[in-house]
Amino acid sequence: MCQQAPGNTLAALAIMRRYPIPIAQSPRQHRLRHGLAVRTLRGRTLEHWQIEVTGAGRIWYLVDRDKATIWIDDAGPGHPKETE
Repeated sequence: MCQQAPGNTLAALAIMRRYPIPIAQSPRQHRLRHGLAVRTLRGRTLEHWQIEVTGAGRIWYLVDRDKATIWIDDAGPGHPKETE
């Protein structure tokens, strides 16, 4: 994504760093739903979010509120594959 849409990717990363959980969800940045709403990482259940970088390109990430950390789960120029 960095090569295909460098400006959008940089903007998405800046948004994720500053507002990993946005004040108001939008179609471009929102929490995933249903079976994708949470993921387990290192034995902890974390919220699973998405930010749209391009029309099809997405970054899926996990939010660890306790550690003030985000973990990128999947990123690519096409819609991520659901693994559940």
